[in-house]
Amino acid sequence: MALNENRDECPFCDRIGDGDFIAESDVAVAFADKFPVSRGHALVVPRHHAASLFEISQAEIEDVWGLVSHVRSILQGDLAPDGFNIGLNDGEAAGQTVGHAHVHVIPRYKGDVPDPRGGVRWVFPDKAAYWLNK
Repeated sequence: MALNENRDECPFCDRIGDGDFIAESDVAVAFADKFPVSRGHALVVPRHHAASLFEISQAEIEDVWGLVSHVRSILQGDLAPDGFNIGLNDGEAAGQTVGHAHVHVIPRYKGDVPDPRGGVRWVFPDKAAYWLNK
């Protein structure tokens, strides 16, 4: 499946237009992920349509990360998770499926997986549990 970067067919541009946000800034919005991996999973999305976070200005990038921090605080207050995974998939080879830059804010809860060690390293399962290969 090719990454669709067409603004006219962008599901995130559509969601930006609907105004149902967890939080927002002049540059970005945050809304609930339609396919959450945990309770409270949110996305922070630049208003400016760009396939990669690295296609927007440095000021926009800083605003996006500021909103990530704000959303994390909101989720911490509302849901009291035990931790967070925060990150992005940049490009089709990295698993990006929507051609609009976005950052995942994923609350984590004790016991949500048997062993959370390694976190984002699990994108390569055979390399994730590095502590077993000492």
